[in-house]
Amino acid sequence: MWELALVGVILAPTDAALGQQAFSNKRVPALVRGGLGVESGLNDGLVLPFFVLALAAAGEGEGHPGVVVTFLRALLLSGAIGLAAGWAGAGVLRWSVARDWSTPAWRQFLTFAVPVITYALCATVEGSGFIGAWVAGLAFGGRLRGASSGRVARAEGPGPTQSATFSERLGLLLASVSFLVFGAVILGPTLQHLTWRMVVYALISLTAVRMLPVALAMADAGLRAASVAYVGWFGPRGLASLVFGLLAFEEHLPGTTLLNGVIAVTVGLSVLLHGATAPFLGNRYGDWFARTLRTEPGLRENALSADNAPGIRGPHSP
Repeated sequence: MWELALVGVILAPTDAALGQQAFSNKRVPALVRGGLGVESGLNDGLVLPFFVLALAAAGEGEGHPGVVVTFLRALLLSGAIGLAAGWAGAGVLRWSVARDWSTPAWRQFLTFAVPVITYALCATVEGSGFIGAWVAGLAFGGRLRGASSGRVARAEGPGPTQSATFSERLGLLLASVSFLVFGAVILGPTLQHLTWRMVVYALISLTAVRMLPVALAMADAGLRAASVAYVGWFGPRGLASLVFGLLAFEEHLPGTTLLNGVIAVTVGLSVLLHGATAPFLGNRYGDWFARTLRTEPGLRENALSADNAPGIRGPHSP
């Protein structure tokens, strides 16, 4: 049961890197683009606690820490470390900027250092470095957004946009390299042991398992069926699923081989199907939106103007 839960959790988060064309197409209404971007930026962190607990439960009794110990270390302790590190890092950044002790270029390295330091601290106490780094990012960005105006703002204040440029570009580069390694090292051997069950589940995971919950969650959102279908389809699985899958593989669970095969096939099909359909469906949906907007100016999808759309910068935006 817990291994099946792991499959569901690992294949739940979406990847903005794979859906970049669908998320950034300016013909798509800003409300839809922003929603997809926010989802892909948050859902990998939101599933982390469920992943850690399911992994602990699946390996319990085989020399792995139990669920209670994992909960205390991975969720509570790692979360506290992340909160403290992110809050302190943002404070140091604001303090140095206010005194003109740092330049905009070097401030970006502090932003990159915060999750690295947090991960190392969490690993030292045998906690979850990923949960710690995610919480640190929330605390770091939250404190910077609350920075006061004045000298800090005039000196290109340490807002999330200015301070995270280096981290975002590095994240995009590493994500691209990761997909190259995935295709060469992981997907190739998996295809040699491919079964029809893997393919069937991968297709179901990319369609019904994704689209039905999206439709249910957006039932009262006031969006048209075309918009709900667009959001439901563009839930590409990518780097987050691969990372979680590798972490599960290291635990040597009884069903690890099959589990990782399903993950690899699902991500591989997602790369192919979502990448191939993003330009076409984005333009078709944009045409529908433009036509409908001419006859219905109060369309819910038009609630946000393009100028006010949430920033869609990349898969690792803070």
